[in-house]
Amino acid sequence: MDRRCLIVADDPDVLDALLRLAAAADMDALRAADAVDARRAWAGAAVVLLDRAGAVRCHDAGLPRRDGVVIAVAGEPAAADWRTAVVLGADRVVQLPQGEAGLAGLLDDARERAGATGRPGRVLAVVGGCGGAGASVLATAVAVTAARSGDALLVDCDPLGGGLDLLVGIEQEQGLRWPDLAVGDGRIRAAALHAALPTAGARGAALSVLSCARAAHGPEPAAVTAVLDSGRRAGGTVVCDLPRYPTDAALAAIGAAELTVLVVPSTLRGSAAAARVAELLAEHARVVELVVRGPAPGGLTPDEIAGSLGLPLLAAMRSERDLTAALERGRTPGTGRGPLTGAAGVVCARLSATGRDLRAAS
Repeated sequence: MDRRCLIVADDPDVLDALLRLAAAADMDALRAADAVDARRAWAGAAVVLLDRAGAVRCHDAGLPRRDGVVIAVAGEPAAADWRTAVVLGADRVVQLPQGEAGLAGLLDDARERAGATGRPGRVLAVVGGCGGAGASVLATAVAVTAARSGDALLVDCDPLGGGLDLLVGIEQEQGLRWPDLAVGDGRIRAAALHAALPTAGARGAALSVLSCARAAHGPEPAAVTAVLDSGRRAGGTVVCDLPRYPTDAALAAIGAAELTVLVVPSTLRGSAAAARVAELLAEHARVVELVVRGPAPGGLTPDEIAGSLGLPLLAAMRSERDLTAALERGRTPGTGRGPLTGAAGVVCARLSATGRDLRAAS
């Protein structure tokens, strides 16, 4: 699919509005003089915009049904407009000028889909089963791994976590943090968001990071939803580092995620604490799987922990020597070799597979 916006319209006021909105969305507007011209671009255009007369002509010409067809009318839509929309298979009828904001959002969506990688975007939620489980470190490593093959966004939803910008060494970099992000109409363009955020680059990976500030106030759930939707529309991978306690923002992220990973250390107390978190996740998440992190001072095995929690074991991560010291010295999680990077690769692969499974089931 290309970035063209096919327009079939005779009404000069409607045509002017459609051309203006297409230009604002940075789409290539292709005006078709008649249904014959429209047929040439009908299937490939990212979106099709019609006025009343254009809709009738396209229907009479027998153009096939397709997604992304919008009929725009000046004033209140008449019953005939809705009948034409039904028989043509149009997605919606938009009243101008009242509906311009919604139509602008639809064009933004179409542009981002046309410019995306072709794969649907994916959202991962990472939650620690107890304090110090290593969820933030794993979430960062997964995001770094994903960034090597496409757009990736690391989203910090834990206001008491100290800020993920510290973990990736960009706390001095300019760019938006959650307190600076305003979501007016609930929509964010992915390109604008990535451009406004600080970026952590390591070994071919350019990772955008939306971090909490050093304050107790975290993001609002509506803002989290808008950010995740933006990343998904653009075809990227969005990794959310979540707190263990169920804030509204955290629940919004869990509900949006294709996969939620629960990180648990190989200790009896860690496993016991994770049991309550697992119960909460079962109420809100689509798919929950377990990553168990070593060492196991008491000999508790990953399979035993998975069995006690009633969750499938996704990865067992061995203890990594000097990892804590390396992170303190500024090493970005997921940039070296070892159990952490290996587990991050397993989670990335599982996220892709889970997204395919959910789409096939829907």
